[in-house]
Amino acid sequence: MSTNTGLEGVVIGQTELSQINGELGELIYVGYDIDDLARNTTFEEVAFLLWNLRLPNQAELDGLKQELDAERGLSDEVVALLRSFPKDADAMAALRTAVSALALTDPEANDNSTEANRRQAIRLTAKMPTIIAAFDRIRKGREPVDPQTGVSTAANFLYMLNGEEAEELRARTLDAALVLHAEHGMNASTFAARVTAATLSDIYSAVVSAIGTLKGAAHGGANTRVMKMLDAIESSGTDPATWVQEALERKERVMGFGHRVYKATDPRATVLRELADQIMEGGQETRWLDLSDRVREAMSVEMEKSGKKIYPNVDFFSASVYTTLGIDTDLFTPIFAMSRVTGWTAHLFEQYANNRLIRPKADYVGPRGLRVAPIAER
Repeated sequence: MSTNTGLEGVVIGQTELSQINGELGELIYVGYDIDDLARNTTFEEVAFLLWNLRLPNQAELDGLKQELDAERGLSDEVVALLRSFPKDADAMAALRTAVSALALTDPEANDNSTEANRRQAIRLTAKMPTIIAAFDRIRKGREPVDPQTGVSTAANFLYMLNGEEAEELRARTLDAALVLHAEHGMNASTFAARVTAATLSDIYSAVVSAIGTLKGAAHGGANTRVMKMLDAIESSGTDPATWVQEALERKERVMGFGHRVYKATDPRATVLRELADQIMEGGQETRWLDLSDRVREAMSVEMEKSGKKIYPNVDFFSASVYTTLGIDTDLFTPIFAMSRVTGWTAHLFEQYANNRLIRPKADYVGPRGLRVAPIAER
C-alpha cells in the first residue's frame, strides 16, 4: 500500500468555502476572488459570506454587527484567568487556554444544533480579539480596555490594544489583513478542527484544536519569523542586498518568500503590499516597510540571476505592516487566529451538516513475531 505522510494532494471531502489554484496564484471565497473581497468588503461581510455562503445585504450586515457587539465583552471569570497567567506566557497558549475557558461559561457549549453553533461562532469571533488585547495589556501592567460598539472588529481591536481610537487607514489596513487570512482551504488547523468536530465534540473543542495546531512553527508564525529576520538585518547593520546574497549562498531560506501551495504570486500579498504603500505615503514611521522593500528588491535581483521564480507571500508584508501598526511580534499568530476562526467555524458547519468520523489508516512497519520473555529475563 502506498503512503503519503503529509496527505499532500489527498482529497478528504468537499467544501463550498474556498478554492486555491496555486499554479495561477488564485484564491476564492465562495466564488469571490480574494482581491475583490479585500478591496471591496469588510471582515464582517466576509464572516457572513463564509457562514451563509452569500454576501449580506445592509440589514443583514447591520444585524451581524449588532450580534458581534453584544458578544465582545468577557466574563469576570475569563478576565481573572487572564490575570493569573505568567507575564511571559506564550501568547498562543494564552489564547488557547482562554478560548477553552469560554466554553465553561457558555450554556450552549454542548449544543451542536445549527442555530447554537452559529451563535457560538459569533461569540468566538467577537471575543477572541478582546482576549488577545486584554492579555497584552495585562502582561504590560495595564488594565484591559472595554470594547466599543458600532465600530469594526479591526478598529475595536486596535482600540482595545492601545486605549485610543485608531486612524481610519490603520483600521482599514488591519481589516483587509483579517479578510485575507479568514479562510484558506483544508490547511492543517482547519483539518484539525474538522477531525475534532467529526467525533461530534463541541465547537469550542474544535476551535481549541485549531488554535493548538496553528501554534506550531510549521503552520502559523511565518510572519513572526519574517519580523525576526528583518530585526536581525537591521541589528547587523548589513546592507539588505548583501544580507540576502550571503544568506542564499549559505543555502538559508529568506523568510516570507515562497509558499507550499502557491507557485505564482500569493494573491493576498498584492493587496497587503498596496496597503503598506498607503501607510508609507501617510508619512508614518515606516522603517520596517522600507526595509521590507529593500529585501524584496534584493530577492528579485537574486531570483533573476538564478532563473528561479520565488515570490513574496502574505506573511512577508503582514510582518512589517503589523509592526508599523504597533502590534507586538508574538501577537501576529493570535491575530491570524482571530481572523481564521471565521473560516474554521464555517468548516465546522459543513462538518456537522454531513458528518462522518475521520479515521484514516496507517501502514504498520514495525517488527512481528516477538514473544514476551519473563520479566526476570529481560
